[in-house]
Amino acid sequence: MSSFFAFLKRMRFINRWSLMRNTETENIQEHSLEVAMVAHNLAALKNEYFGGNVDINKVAVIAMYHEVSEIFTGDMPTPIKYFDPKLRELYGEVETLAQEKMLSTLPERLQAIYKPFIVDAEESPEWPIVKAADTISAYMKCVNELKAGNDEFKEAHDSILAKLKALNMPEVDMFLETYMPALGKSLDELNYYEIK
Repeated sequence: MSSFFAFLKRMRFINRWSLMRNTETENIQEHSLEVAMVAHNLAALKNEYFGGNVDINKVAVIAMYHEVSEIFTGDMPTPIKYFDPKLRELYGEVETLAQEKMLSTLPERLQAIYKPFIVDAEESPEWPIVKAADTISAYMKCVNELKAGNDEFKEAHDSILAKLKALNMPEVDMFLETYMPALGKSLDELNYYEIK
């Protein structure tokens, strides 16, 4: 018996942004899918427009599993996670143990296949794109919350946007220019936007 998918199903119970008032909750299962879609697009932009040679499918799969450790640890809020270097280091060790625990829930012959996506992801050359996609996903959350009138996300919005601009990744800049203007628009506005 393998508990791999039984654990994955629990991702929907773990909410993000727990220290902030949210107009709409977001769980790590939803977040992981969004990050996978954004990372896939970032890799495609990098390859098509900026001479990259990134495995876009590997990027998407790493992104899909990038939060599985939180099944065991929960989502630690960023201000706490980065409050102290020692705390960040300890939390990193806990994350690694949780990733290894998740890997061990797979049938033994599949573990080597999943290890690059679950345990070794941050060592892969694709990781910076996944990390950028994770940050874009957080930025998109802030944009939607602000659009809904929730000023609680104003400071996070500004600091995350500054972080994205500081990445100096042309695919990230192009993603923001290409997709962000439509984010937060109503369905009627989107239909008009596409027809126009």
